Amino acid sequence: MNRFALILIGLAYALTSPLASLAQSSPAPANAIPCVFMRGGTSRGPFLDLRDLPRNRAQRDSIILRIMGSPDARQIDGLGGAETVTSKVVMAQPSTRPGIDVDYLFAQVDLENPLVDTLPPCGNMMAGVGPFAIEKGWVKATSPETKVMIYNINTNSVIEEVIQTPNGRVQYSGNAHIDGVPGTAAPVLMNLFDQVGGKTKKLLPTGQRKEKIDGLDVSILDAGTVMVLLRADALGLTGGEDEAFFKNNKALMERLERIRREAGKRAGLGDVSNSVLPKIGILSKAQGADHNIRSRYLTPHALHPSHAVTGAICIGTALKIGNTVASEVGRENGKPTELVVIEHPSGVIEINIELDGQGDQIQVRKVGTMRTARKLMQGYVFY
Repeated sequence: MNRFALILIGLAYALTSPLASLAQSSPAPANAIPCVFMRGGTSRGPFLDLRDLPRNRAQRDSIILRIMGSPDARQIDGLGGAETVTSKVVMAQPSTRPGIDVDYLFAQVDLENPLVDTLPPCGNMMAGVGPFAIEKGWVKATSPETKVMIYNINTNSVIEEVIQTPNGRVQYSGNAHIDGVPGTAAPVLMNLFDQVGGKTKKLLPTGQRKEKIDGLDVSILDAGTVMVLLRADALGLTGGEDEAFFKNNKALMERLERIRREAGKRAGLGDVSNSVLPKIGILSKAQGADHNIRSRYLTPHALHPSHAVTGAICIGTALKIGNTVASEVGRENGKPTELVVIEHPSGVIEINIELDGQGDQIQVRKVGTMRTARKLMQGYVFY
């Protein structure tokens, strides 16, 4: 029997087998949810239709924990990748808001505790929301690009994404590269609006650009996300420490957690022991001549292998408004609009930040950045 005949027999079996029939005709089991597994920026996780999940928060969180395999440091029984940047979930749905295409809710899932935190945003995973919406048919693709307007439920802010859609289809391949992701992909251009006060209603939640916690100068800001910023040299660090250093330095991490919790209280967030906000930024002078500042971004209990977009917005804002921990060690051009280049463990992240106003009336008008995304799998996830 020749090779072509074997192929035909195999194809006929596949089309008539019980498994093929089941795949074509059987409804999804009750414990299955449609899922697209995507990389967004330097993170990855499942993208779900928010309408497929219970409206009750406790029930929804229970399902998300099962999906991700938490609580378990290895997340062996779920889709989580046993790191903070791979323990993330996007929930989205078509929007009824004027001028908005998609509503987007992000969740950070704790590895070792049964916690699903929807307080923080995620600018990296956000890069996948536009492609996801087009793939789902919620937004009609145009050629060669499609603009998707997104409402971030986490921070009550608006994001404009420009997706590459030649011939009316999402294109994931391309020549754009971001540090922290191997290879290249199609660019996802993002313009982020309403980035100030998403959680506290203020750029400076405490009313101060610099204050002391545990004897150290800190700056607490709410721009993009809520962060407490510290100087690396004040902690006895160089600013170039790696993931293993933070993982193995228990005393330092305990001190940083005390500072973070106090910053959360001062920012009006209450007891943040079960929340990832505020995040921590450890800042130092940039090593590159054309770079603005170097950051070690904690998530908050481990070092981010690269950097969060929202964290870059916060640090860039702190750098530009002056009289902050960031402005002490960084450099900026003094103009309302500036490309800010932030060094991180995997390279750099670039954001174009536009400010309006002066003094205490400063507002972030818009932040632009470029990320990439890739669809890895689609089907059902079981819980």
